[in-house]
Amino acid sequence: MNRQEINQVQTYMQRVFGNDGITLTVPKKPNDPVEVWLGKEFLGTLYKDTDEGEVSYDFNMTILDVDLPSR
Repeated sequence: MNRQEINQVQTYMQRVFGNDGITLTVPKKPNDPVEVWLGKEFLGTLYKDTDEGEVSYDFNMTILDVDLPSR
């Protein structure tokens, strides 16, 4: 993903989730996923998918059971 795409997706995610603290980082290597952060908290990864000329972005967030509140 190029910087312009990353900025567009970041703006979209900030608007949809109502949080300007969401940031996307440019990957260090060309084909690495983009990292999604909320402040200093790593949220997940973002991948670009192009299929038959259509572009989509896949946000993958893993939630560990140890991070969930106790019942």
